[in-house]
Amino acid sequence: MEEKKTYTKQHTLLVATDCIVFGFDQGLLKLLVFKRRIAPLVGNWSLIGSFVNKDESVTDAAMRILVQFTGLQDIFLEELKVYSKVDRDYGDRCISIAQYALIRIDDYNEELVEKHGAKWFSFDELPRLVLDHNDMVADALEGIRIKARRRPIGLELLPEKFTIPQLQSLYEAIYQRPLDNRNFRKKLLSFGLLVKLDEKDKTTSKKGAFLYTFDYDKYKVLEESGFDFFL
Repeated sequence: MEEKKTYTKQHTLLVATDCIVFGFDQGLLKLLVFKRRIAPLVGNWSLIGSFVNKDESVTDAAMRILVQFTGLQDIFLEELKVYSKVDRDYGDRCISIAQYALIRIDDYNEELVEKHGAKWFSFDELPRLVLDHNDMVADALEGIRIKARRRPIGLELLPEKFTIPQLQSLYEAIYQRPLDNRNFRKKLLSFGLLVKLDEKDKTTSKKGAFLYTFDYDKYKVLEESGFDFFL
């Protein structure tokens, strides 16, 4: 016997997910946004987002649109918070569950990004976004700063092989302030987290800088235990 549907007298709410997509490129932390294609506010800059379909979870919806826009799968994605002000969306009563993603800019599919009218912006060039999306970006950046204290997030944003100056540059971009070279290197190496390679990056100098990779096993231990990374 088929069970009758309930909640028939309740009002329907729309549920969306908006993704704050961070990337790191040439010493700058960047954000991926696109020109909105649906009313209201068509043509304005917006976070990448979508309504959640009835047959998918919020995370599944976020992964769907990230694949659609960047071609990337199995990337770092974390729920940020719920945005539920009654008047937050001019189109209808809509709750958005924001999530932030960290991707390597070199890995994404550039043709897909261009196809959807998306663009990478550094934070000092970021345009005004629609609705409460600028609030979401600010909250996500604060979330990354908190997470960066407890775990080395370079794995998600840097190439597989990187230099210590590149890793320091990433943290300086996240915290928007310079860090002492000697102290950063000393504390970083004290964790035994990096594997030094017999290769050098000579793109910035003839002498070059040694390349490193993360020790994944130690990385997981530190990730699970939590620690103060460098501040």
